[in-house]
Amino acid sequence: MGACAMNPQALKGSALLAAAMLLASGAAMADVAPQAKAPTIAKELQQAKTYTISSPPTAPLEMAKPALPDLSGYTAAAIEKKIVRTKPGKISIRRMMQEDALKDFIGGDNKMAEWVVRQHGIPQAIFIDDGYMNLKDLLGKVPKQYLSETSPGVFLAKLPIVVGRKGILDIDKNTQELRLSQEAGSFLINDGQLFVRDTKVTGWSEKANGPALFKSPKEFRPFLLAWGGTETYISNTKMASFGYANSKSYGVSISQYTPNMAKVLKRAEPTGWIIDSEFSDMWYGFYCYETTGFVIKSNTYKDNIVYGIDPHDRSHGLIIADNTVYGTKKKHGIIISREVNDSFIFNNRSYDNKLSGLVLDRNSVNNLVADNEFYRNHTDGITLYESGDNLLWGNKVIANRRHGIRVRNSVNIKLYENTSMANGLTGLYGHIKDLTDTDRDIALDPFDAKVSLIVVGGELAGNGSGPLSIDSPLSVELYRVSMLAPTKTSGISFNGVLGDRQEEILDLLVRQQKAVLIDPVERQTELQD
Repeated sequence: MGACAMNPQALKGSALLAAAMLLASGAAMADVAPQAKAPTIAKELQQAKTYTISSPPTAPLEMAKPALPDLSGYTAAAIEKKIVRTKPGKISIRRMMQEDALKDFIGGDNKMAEWVVRQHGIPQAIFIDDGYMNLKDLLGKVPKQYLSETSPGVFLAKLPIVVGRKGILDIDKNTQELRLSQEAGSFLINDGQLFVRDTKVTGWSEKANGPALFKSPKEFRPFLLAWGGTETYISNTKMASFGYANSKSYGVSISQYTPNMAKVLKRAEPTGWIIDSEFSDMWYGFYCYETTGFVIKSNTYKDNIVYGIDPHDRSHGLIIADNTVYGTKKKHGIIISREVNDSFIFNNRSYDNKLSGLVLDRNSVNNLVADNEFYRNHTDGITLYESGDNLLWGNKVIANRRHGIRVRNSVNIKLYENTSMANGLTGLYGHIKDLTDTDRDIALDPFDAKVSLIVVGGELAGNGSGPLSIDSPLSVELYRVSMLAPTKTSGISFNGVLGDRQEEILDLLVRQQKAVLIDPVERQTELQD
């Protein structure tokens, strides 16, 4: 709780967790959404008619708590050591055309028109190449109409700033605030090394003389993008009012080059750290694509528009730890989607978000989700969609409006020592769904309509529709699961396939303290014919 002690939001969260023990009453569900409709049973897997209930040996279910990455090395001092100042960088103002780092914004679909209108001429950008440059050193080397000091330590940029392939830009405490002009079309591109430390960077409306607050998805707002081959380090910094609904312009984005350019440029996957910083009023607080080993630690993501933290396509080896994410207005607090694998999500707090606290989506596998708190989210606490082979350990999932933990079309999901309490619908809901008639691109995002779960330890208590509901599973194993304080007067009740064999399951699990294996009698190969 050391990190929480310094964070009033986290303290609130811990108080809520304590209070949740009292929430196992109908009053706790006052704002619950209506009962969910029974899910469509997928064409790929007909529902099994009968299941066997047996008690397997418990030894194979025992597991030591998995090791979490050591976070002690991700510090501001470690970032400082990475900065190489031996060679002064070169500054130039060049046309935006023909620059690899800007092709995404200048290419087809008449994209250049945006900057022609904003710059009133052929679009240009400020480039930092071939060495180190502190942002304050740009003053005097760049005409005042492009970069000016509007008050001591406060800089207004009216052109895009591009850190070239061998460039190093350091925005540090010498910059009290860097304001990127919305009207003039300023933004920040890293194609080399970017350090942002002990400062403030704001999307700025000159017209309003204040932050470029979100108004509509398509309205340009300044943004930060780092490309393939780059390193980006942000620490102890406040960023606000970035991003809009345009590719790679979402807010703070770390992205490999587009597939065609990546083949030509052959740049490594981008990486970096974001630590001890705050992000608000961003279209996406954080987005990445084909990124490796990125660390997002001890940050606050508050009141962002679509997502707080959103690692995407084929990113891997990520660490998302000790962050507080709340007030996301349109979707989820944290989501990893499309083959975001082999990553660690732990000690985060995600609450009061419009949809789920955390989503694992579209074949994101081999991830560890541990010791997080997901509460008061407006749909589920944790949602797994089409993402097998994940381990959830020791999470507290409390007072979310719909399900505590929802698992759809995902196999080999291990749930150990989780608490799912006082959620509006089910503590743990597993189901299959046929997605072939949706707008999903099945070739890009394939799925199997199968669900299998191992649930060991933890507590399912005081949830509106009961502790557990599992429809048409390949298999379910339960062991040492505590189920207390049901909100229904009838006592504990299971839904889905567990309901018919409820007494047998509870006898083994609760009275005899044994493990329970629930298996379809028909072999699944027959079910799929």
